[in-house]
Amino acid sequence: MRLPYDMLARDGIEALNGVHAYVRECGLEKPLVDLTCLRASQINGCAYCIDAHMHAAMAGGASLDKLILLPVWREAEVCFTDRERAALEWAELVTWVAGNQVPDEAFLAAQEQFSDQEMADLTLAIAWINAHNRLAISFRRTPASLAGIDERRLIQ
Repeated sequence: MRLPYDMLARDGIEALNGVHAYVRECGLEKPLVDLTCLRASQINGCAYCIDAHMHAAMAGGASLDKLILLPVWREAEVCFTDRERAALEWAELVTWVAGNQVPDEAFLAAQEQFSDQEMADLTLAIAWINAHNRLAISFRRTPASLAGIDERRLIQ
């Protein structure tokens, strides 16, 4: 790791962890949040977060087929519920916000599966994981499984 950002910016990381605590308790299904965070982390290429959310998704009961096919979820749509597909689409658009400005039709499509409160909470979860991706990538954080750390403790 380039530097211990979690120690150097302890208060900032605690604030970010407060967002995660909110997301855990907001009412969105944990498996849905795990898949969404995993997909955003795949897009961003964050090894640390992919590792953590892959383990969380497996612990939450996600099938191996679902996890293997997550990067190509559109082609493997039978593995995913309507709600999961809507969350994955939303996660991709919010993660790639600079390239697409999150079109109105995508927002309306997501609203077919999520209430206004859930849309706000899901978007907050996506923003949270994108922030963590940027920190972990920038400072080359070692994936927990490679460092011998139990990932379940990290994202419960």
